[in-house]
Amino acid sequence: MILSDKRILEEIEKGNIIVEPFRRECLGTNSYDVHLGKYLATYRNRVLDARVHNEIDSFEIPKEGFVLQPGTLYLGVTMEYTETHKHVPFLEGKSSTGRLGIDIHATAGKGDVGFCNTWTLEISAAQPVRIYAGMPIGQLIYFVVEGEISTLYNTKENAKYNNPTTRPVESMMWKNKF
Repeated sequence: MILSDKRILEEIEKGNIIVEPFRRECLGTNSYDVHLGKYLATYRNRVLDARVHNEIDSFEIPKEGFVLQPGTLYLGVTMEYTETHKHVPFLEGKSSTGRLGIDIHATAGKGDVGFCNTWTLEISAAQPVRIYAGMPIGQLIYFVVEGEISTLYNTKENAKYNNPTTRPVESMMWKNKF
């Protein structure tokens, strides 16, 4: 089940969902709109290696916006810091974002119960498109969890994306053993 607007508000009141900053006008029928933060990043190397720490260069989006180019992976970040303690959060693009040819995640739309951070976005564009810090970029949807959770994400020793940040975070695949 997906939480309705009323249930999202109830869970916020209980402290099970935290969205900072929270703006009531961003609450949809069954989702919460999130916005693009002021930082983007790109990888330094054109060829990435899953076993290596691929470093990024981050930069602030200028007031006049920034034009995304096809064929480049950009890492963005949500303005909103979120915590989800009893539900599974999913981040999806807004239809208006998709209609501009912008994808906001390659594969990582699902969060874990216990995820407490901003969301790094894996942004790509079908054609050149100008984007702006603060623009609506996606929506969070919350799913009910069936059964008890034994280990929340923010308590896992091997959780790679636990450090709160306002900047995009590069892939930590290199920390896995394979």
